[in-house]
Amino acid sequence: MNYFSLNHKAPTVNFEEATVNGIAPDKGLYFPESLIPLDKLMLETIEFMSNEQIAYEVIRQFVNKSIPKKELRKIVEETLNFDFPLIQLDEQTYSLELFHGPTMAFKDVGARFMARCLGYFNRNKKDQKIRVLVATSGDTGGAVAHGFLGVEGVEVIILYPSGKVSEIQEKQLTTLGQNITALEVDGTFDDCQAMVKQAFLDEELTTLNLTSANSINVARWLPQMFYYFFAYKELKPLHKKMVFSVPSGNFGNICAGMLAKSLGLPIEFFVAATNVNDTVPQFLKTGTYSAKPSTATISNAMDVGDPSNFVRIQQLYSNDTEALKETFTSFSFSDDETKKAMKEIYTKTNYITDPHGAVGYLGWQKIKDEFPDALGIFLETAHPVKFLETVEETLSTKIAIPQQIKEVIQKEKKSITIKSYSALKDYLLNSY
Repeated sequence: MNYFSLNHKAPTVNFEEATVNGIAPDKGLYFPESLIPLDKLMLETIEFMSNEQIAYEVIRQFVNKSIPKKELRKIVEETLNFDFPLIQLDEQTYSLELFHGPTMAFKDVGARFMARCLGYFNRNKKDQKIRVLVATSGDTGGAVAHGFLGVEGVEVIILYPSGKVSEIQEKQLTTLGQNITALEVDGTFDDCQAMVKQAFLDEELTTLNLTSANSINVARWLPQMFYYFFAYKELKPLHKKMVFSVPSGNFGNICAGMLAKSLGLPIEFFVAATNVNDTVPQFLKTGTYSAKPSTATISNAMDVGDPSNFVRIQQLYSNDTEALKETFTSFSFSDDETKKAMKEIYTKTNYITDPHGAVGYLGWQKIKDEFPDALGIFLETAHPVKFLETVEETLSTKIAIPQQIKEVIQKEKKSITIKSYSALKDYLLNSY
């Protein structure tokens, strides 16, 4: 399995090179050259397989010879040492909880998988540090920081928008120390992401061995397929069609689900549910993709005005928008609608969602009448405690604080403030 650049002006590379490079030299995202459908027997007997067995079978064609089978099995097992429960809310609706990892966010899976892959690739190069540069709109930073903490030969630099992440999110990425550095950017997530992309293309920084841990990186993006297979494993005995509604910011998570479908996973339809950062919903309406500055919302991990992974979704459908619309749509929702949904879910079922999960729920509600015989699964991507103030105020209730969150809240924040790309570049050149 090799990977090509979606800008089509760079050499093809294997999984190791794609992971270490992060982004292609021509600024394009890497995409697999070919997709081999999974063995039908595996899908027919999936309920008898462990999550680790499923994940290994799903990912191995994408890793191919870059990591030996034994090592890849070990990486998968270490990545998936927590649960992914499906919670039924009503006859048709399920919440797929992806927040049972160490930082209580769905990005724990991709971050842990990528960290272990990079650790393997760098096993004999301890004198050649890899520097992971990552932008976060919320949960990516904490997941990446925890996933890479203490990994030999890897330094992690996280850029996050000042004042635009929750207090708990900020503490999770600014309090670890060791090989983790947090840069607090005077700007938006899009500014952070633009700085990261510019750094990769800066010839003066090529000696620093920079790579990315955002979902633009194949090793962060691809493992997100696992969630969809796990849900199918649980729901298969019901013999129902499945519709997934995915809270979407950079569109990596939903793109991974659509990739899973292309491998043969029987998913009927996808809804990309966004907040008011509605670049993709508008594209589906107008046919014109028009990136714009991001707007701050209560579902801050989705505050993305130019979602990087949408180009991968387009590639999956050969840039045929009409073909895409046959299995995909996207809707945007306001903060008021999100809070209303949180209240509705809590009142009807006593279930507490975070703002992102509530947006996913709204996406399913918008389309459920078109799929009366299907099950709707929305992704609950972060524990509600990570948005404590918003959730408690909206629902007029108190949330029990998990122990790992209590520990991080008490730690001292340590960050370096920057305002521009030149400041990031100066930091990188002078610190390493």
